[in-house]
Amino acid sequence: MSEAKRLAGEKAIDYIEDGMVVGVGTGSTVAYFIDALGRIRDRIQGAVSSSEQSTQRLRALGIEVMDLNATGPLPLYVDGADECDAHKRLIKGGGAALTREKIIAEASRTFVCIVDPAKRVDVLGRFPLPVEVIPMARSLVAREILAQTGGQPVWRDGVTTDNGNWILDIHGLRIVDPVGLESAINQIPGVVSVGLFARRPADVVIVGGEPPLVL
Repeated sequence: MSEAKRLAGEKAIDYIEDGMVVGVGTGSTVAYFIDALGRIRDRIQGAVSSSEQSTQRLRALGIEVMDLNATGPLPLYVDGADECDAHKRLIKGGGAALTREKIIAEASRTFVCIVDPAKRVDVLGRFPLPVEVIPMARSLVAREILAQTGGQPVWRDGVTTDNGNWILDIHGLRIVDPVGLESAINQIPGVVSVGLFARRPADVVIVGGEPPLVL
């Protein structure tokens, strides 16, 4: 799958315009995009990063990492996904960067999602749904999610997000109403964000292959 990821990441360069500040996500597919971005770094103004991991990779390639508060709205955001349905709705957060990813997606005019073919599904939920929670609310949120959805929350023990929070992974879901579930989980006190990108889905999905498929 690494070749499919590389092809998807490099195809996303087609959406770069001179002088852009580019929103950059997190993960193994995005790493290929960052490497390709490094080769054209003189064409862009800089990047807004969704994680410390991506920030380090961008800076190592000589790309300036900027603060979203200073840049304002972004023209483009490129990120991967753990699952993607036919409506370009996503599950994200396998890398525990979902909150910053969701913020950058919201701030961006165009959200390009890059995936390998295995990430495409008919119904979201095969991949456990990540939920970022305030640490003191972990058990409360887990009980509420179990009661509301029947899904099984599992604490991602040993993982702390870049925001200092914890992750619950919700197993056993079949998400037929992603927008509704996203809204419901967001209402639970102690939830920082949920890894459903349904209210604000991707605008373009690039599926790695030879040639890459653009949806």
